[in-house]
Amino acid sequence: MSLCMGCMQEIGDQTVCPHCGFDSSEQQSAPYLPYGTVLFDRYIVGAGIDTNGESTRYLSFDKQTGDVVIVCEFLPMGLFNREEGQTELRVNYEDRLVFSKLKDDFIDYYRILSELKEFSALMDVHNIFEENNTVYVIEENEDLIPFAEYVERSNGSIEWDIARPLFMPVISALEALHKRGVGHYAIAPKNMYITTSGKIKISGFASENERKRGTALKSQLFKGAAAPEQYENNFPLDDITDIYGFCATMFYALTGHLPKAAPERLKDSRLLMSTTTVKKLPPHVVSALANGLQVERENRITDFDELRSQLSVAHTAKAIQDEISRTASMNLARDEDNKKTKNGMSGVSISIIAAAITVLILGTVGVIWLMQDSNPFATMFGGNQNATEPATKATEWTGATIPKLTGMTFAEAEEAVKTNPNIKLMRSINDEYSDNVPEGNVMSQYPEAGTKLDQEDTVYISLTVSKGKQMRELPKIEGLSLDEAATAIAKQGLLATTEFQYNDKYAEGRVIGYKDGQAGDSVESGKSITVYVSKGKEPTDADSE
Repeated sequence: MSLCMGCMQEIGDQTVCPHCGFDSSEQQSAPYLPYGTVLFDRYIVGAGIDTNGESTRYLSFDKQTGDVVIVCEFLPMGLFNREEGQTELRVNYEDRLVFSKLKDDFIDYYRILSELKEFSALMDVHNIFEENNTVYVIEENEDLIPFAEYVERSNGSIEWDIARPLFMPVISALEALHKRGVGHYAIAPKNMYITTSGKIKISGFASENERKRGTALKSQLFKGAAAPEQYENNFPLDDITDIYGFCATMFYALTGHLPKAAPERLKDSRLLMSTTTVKKLPPHVVSALANGLQVERENRITDFDELRSQLSVAHTAKAIQDEISRTASMNLARDEDNKKTKNGMSGVSISIIAAAITVLILGTVGVIWLMQDSNPFATMFGGNQNATEPATKATEWTGATIPKLTGMTFAEAEEAVKTNPNIKLMRSINDEYSDNVPEGNVMSQYPEAGTKLDQEDTVYISLTVSKGKQMRELPKIEGLSLDEAATAIAKQGLLATTEFQYNDKYAEGRVIGYKDGQAGDSVESGKSITVYVSKGKEPTDADSE
C-alpha cells in the first residue's frame, strides 16, 4: 500500500497525489519526523500540520484500524537535536533535567485530557506512548471547519441565539479541565473548529509551560485572546486566565473581530463594539463580556459557574429565587410560632414576598440601566454612543424560521430549501444509527426547526442522516447464486466475502450458507460476513480416468 503523505489516501506508484496534489518526492526536513516513519509498529507518519514550542502534530495513518489520525510529538524546540532523516531525539546534555520535567508535564497533561471523553468540545486521545526518546499522543482526526471560516460564512459574525449553544459546552469542558488541575490557556478562534454536526471542537492543547512567558519553552500566545497575565514571566495561570480567552473568542464570534492585544488594553481597556452589535445583543451578554475581559484580574469573572450564570438569560431571576428560598427558610424557622394571617401566610412571609417583588422591579430597572449612559461598563465600549435608546418591549418573532428537515432524505431536504438561496445544507460525515429513523433519512438538524431566520444572512444547516438500525438480520441465502446472495446481504448494510468448497447438495456457484452464524442471526451493520460458495461435487479418482 502506497500512501500520500499529505492526505493518507492510496496513490499507487504516482508521485503527485491525484487527491490533494501533494508531491511525495519531497522530504520532511529535520527536526521533524521523516515521511513514512512508523511509530509503535502501527502509525505511519505523514506531513506536519502545525507546531509550537512544545510539540508538533502530524497527519498519520493507523495500520491497525485503517483510520487517519493525528500524531502529536513532544518536541520542545531548543532542547534537543535530531539529524536529517533520523527519528531519535538527542537531548542537549545541559538541558536533560529541564527536558525530563517538561516531558513529564506533557504526559500528565494528556493523560488527564484522555480521561475526559464525555465532553463534546474536547478531542479524543486514543493512545499515549514513549518512543525515540520522546512522547507521542494519538488524537482523533475529524472533518472540521475552522471557526474563523465558519464566522466568515455567517457574514462576519454570528447571532447570540446561535453562539450560546455553541459556546456553553466549551465552558463545561474548561471547567472539567480546571477541576483536574490543568487548563487550556489558548482559547482563541485559531484553536476552535466546527464539526459537521454543528458543534465546537477545541484544538491547540499544550501544558501551561507553553502558554506563558518565562519558561524554558518558546511561548505561543494568541494576540487578542491571551490574558494580560500570560505576558508576565512565570505568572501562575488559572481559570480566570481561560475565562479571558473564552470571552475574547465569544467577542470575536459576535462582533467579527478580537479585542486589542492585552498589552495594549492595559493602556486603553475599551472594547470596540459597534452600536448595531450592542443593540442586537441582550444586555446581560454585553455585561458578561465586559466582566470576562477585564484587564485587571481582581475585576474579572472568577469562576466558570459565574461565567455560565452571567451568560444565562435567567441568571438574575434565579439568584432572586434562591435568595428568597434561603431567607424564607431561615426566617420561618426562627418565627415558626408567629401567628398566621387570615390568608394563611405569616407576616414574615408577606415581607419576604414584598421584598422579592421590590428586588425584581429593581433588577428589571437595572437591566434597562445597563443600556444607558450611566452603565458602569459604558467606558469599556467604543462606538456605541447611539445605543442609549430605552429598551423596547420584546415581541414574538413572526418572520421566517428554519424549516423542519428531519424525516426527509438528504435529496428531499435539498429540494425543500432550494427556493431560499440563503440556506445551505451540510451533511455530517458522522451519520448515526437509529432504531426509529429509516436508513437514509435525516434524523437531526442544527440549527433546529423554528429557529429565527434572518433572510439577509446565509445560514448553514448541518444534517445528520440515519444509518438505520445498528443490528441487522442475516438474510436467507442458501441455494442462491452468489450475486443474489451478495445483493441480499448488501441490502442489510453488510459486506460479503466468499470462501469456496466442494459440496454435494448445491451446484457449482450456488451459496451453501454462512461460515459463522445462520439466517436470522443479528449482526452489527457494516460487518463483513463470509459465505461458503459451492465448487460442485468433489472430484473422485474415477472422474479423472
